[in-house]
Amino acid sequence: MATFLYRLGRLAFRRRRVVVMLWVAVLAAIGIGAMTAPGTSSGALSVPGTQSQRAIDLLRKEFPQASADGATARVVFEAPSGQKLTSAANRAEVESLVAKLENSPQVSGVTDPFASGLVSRSGTIAYTQVSYKVAQADVGAAAHTVQTDVVAQGEKAGLKVSLGGNAVENKATSKAAELIGVGVAAVVLVITFGSMIAAGLPLLTAILGVAAAVLSVTLATHFFDLASSSTTLALMLGLAVAIDYALFIVSRYRNEIRDGHEPEEACGRAVGTAGSAVVFAGLTVIVALSGLSVIGIGMLTSMGLASAFAVTVAVIIALTLLPAVLGFAGLRIMNGTLHTRRMKALERGEGESMGVRWAKFVTRNPVKVLAVSVAGLALLAIPTMSLKMALNDDSGKPPGTTQRIAYDTLSKGFGPGFNGPLTVVVDARDSDDPKAAAQDAYTMLSKLDDVAAVRPPSFNQAGDVALLGAVPKSAPTSEATKDLVGEIRDHGATLRQDTGADLMVTGLTAVNIDVSTKLSDALVPYLAIVVGLALILLLLVFRSIVIPLKAALGFLLSVVSTLGVLVAVFQWGWLKDVFGVDQTGPIVSLLPIVLIGVVFGLAMDYEVFLVSRMREEYVHGAEPTQAVVQGFRHSGRVVTAAAVIMVSVFSGFLLDDEALIKSIGLGLAAAVFFDAFVVRMTIVPAVMALLGHRSWTLPKWLDRVLPDVDVEGEKLRHALEAEQTDSVPEPVLAGVHTGSDDHGAPRAFTGVRSSDDTETQAPDQKGDPTEPQTPARRKLLKNPLRRS
Repeated sequence: MATFLYRLGRLAFRRRRVVVMLWVAVLAAIGIGAMTAPGTSSGALSVPGTQSQRAIDLLRKEFPQASADGATARVVFEAPSGQKLTSAANRAEVESLVAKLENSPQVSGVTDPFASGLVSRSGTIAYTQVSYKVAQADVGAAAHTVQTDVVAQGEKAGLKVSLGGNAVENKATSKAAELIGVGVAAVVLVITFGSMIAAGLPLLTAILGVAAAVLSVTLATHFFDLASSSTTLALMLGLAVAIDYALFIVSRYRNEIRDGHEPEEACGRAVGTAGSAVVFAGLTVIVALSGLSVIGIGMLTSMGLASAFAVTVAVIIALTLLPAVLGFAGLRIMNGTLHTRRMKALERGEGESMGVRWAKFVTRNPVKVLAVSVAGLALLAIPTMSLKMALNDDSGKPPGTTQRIAYDTLSKGFGPGFNGPLTVVVDARDSDDPKAAAQDAYTMLSKLDDVAAVRPPSFNQAGDVALLGAVPKSAPTSEATKDLVGEIRDHGATLRQDTGADLMVTGLTAVNIDVSTKLSDALVPYLAIVVGLALILLLLVFRSIVIPLKAALGFLLSVVSTLGVLVAVFQWGWLKDVFGVDQTGPIVSLLPIVLIGVVFGLAMDYEVFLVSRMREEYVHGAEPTQAVVQGFRHSGRVVTAAAVIMVSVFSGFLLDDEALIKSIGLGLAAAVFFDAFVVRMTIVPAVMALLGHRSWTLPKWLDRVLPDVDVEGEKLRHALEAEQTDSVPEPVLAGVHTGSDDHGAPRAFTGVRSSDDTETQAPDQKGDPTEPQTPARRKLLKNPLRRS
């Protein structure tokens, strides 16, 4: 692996113009194709095998006019203060607005609030249900325009009109989080490298990689049905990992330059060593995200595969385009005009970095540090025991939005259950008396304590499938409504025995309950598959049993502590004012499983980046504790910078008004913080210091079976050293002098000159004095690994 990537890095460096032109051509081709793509489709959830989905499939066949899987909107009317909607003038205005909705494009049906009894007892609030022929994402601009016109016309007449439901267009998502993330990343990279060029390269290649990935996902909609959230997650993750991977390789490239290698050789070595870690880090992320497809929910499958593709592109960019761009930068990447005095001293080898001091502190006190870290994460994880999950509805919209106003107004006039009515389907095709079966279902629903209202059955054309409506007394996301759905389904078994008819519950509320249940049931199998596959990858990388197990257990600690934080803030309401949470409630069902997939990938990134350098030092002869400290010396700063960037990117989502986005931002930011700083940079070195050589042991039989992927570049190092054994290496203190092509001979960047420089460079050569002597680093460019 390392040898192949070494060749690839040097090839891309030498043929940099060709590589860049190829990437430009690929981007242009993808962009042209994406311009004609239909775009992502509905974000609606489809869960094959659940009762709610079977009912939707039956309604689509027997009640095509009902548009069972179509978008819906609730238009809520409230009379002016002191008036009623039943007055002649207000009623006429409402009927006019309802007629306008009936003539709207894509509408399949609109209920009359006065004829259907959809007016509150006080007579001040009414609503109409608008059903569309198309799914949520396919509701066109013309239909949205009619919705907006209805609101404006009603308010002009003195009514308060608000819109709810999934057919209502959401306000444009703020790009503040992405902008903040890129800005913070730029600042952190400049601080890390002390160079505008070195800081700019990871950002440049990351942006190009994300553009290629997002355009490719858009292009894929020509052939696949992708959820609307696929692009968002691909963008967020693609940007995150692309910066991480480029940061790691650029940092290694600069280290190789300081060690005295010419730029092309330094690039080859950087890609051969750091690039190997990038490949396996990327593979763990891809495994974690692709694993979302095992859950069986189409939206999650498309989100996972689209994000996995974005990570794949980020890896390929880091291994091909980045070396080519390094070729253009040459030695200018070493310009450190923004370095502080302390950073310059560290580069000269004077003093110790904070990361090294921290590693020494942890390895001197491993038991105490380990106990405090584990106890702290365990304490944060306690609220996880109270975790409740549900899918979000309009109650989670920001206050002041039309959806939130409609939800609150409807709750005030009718009760919270009217925001989530249940659709009950009686399939009496196998019954001797379909009408009696439907009537029995109606009677049963009317007797349930938590049912506020029941709509009488309506039959299909054949008269053997009935459609009923039931309105719960409780809110759609409450435990009481979940229990009610379960109770109705339990009564369905009795109805089946008595009449031979099947009873099924569907509707948006029932679908959300089924999805939440399926996601809860899938958590453990998903964790087992993802962690299992990743353990195999880490076993190949580190050739150790302990390291992969430690990595997985540390990740689980990060996840449960993060879920504890989410429960404490969004479910219990702790510090809710600090985070701008106006209403507490269950955690969104999608969040825990997406959090696991995303954070596992990022956690393994940091594990591979940090521990692979420790293994490299250990394989090269360092003692276990010394290898830990050296790993921090070379990679601690890079991992810290990567984690700070990620925490900043995800924290930017806390600025969003919507509770769902806030919870995603807080969850991802907390998880990265816990995993990077508590687990990887504290617990990991403490455990490795305690175990010593046992951290790197592997049973002999397993060592013979496993392929040697050489992620630490040991084979590459031996091959490079073999061809220079006849040369005396020429010492270089800190860098090289740039010639006219920026690829000149080495020189010191620090201005410090060793007293024995002249001795080392004296022509004390043995052998034929007439044969010209070639410096070792010139011969590095002619090593046997380079292919013509």
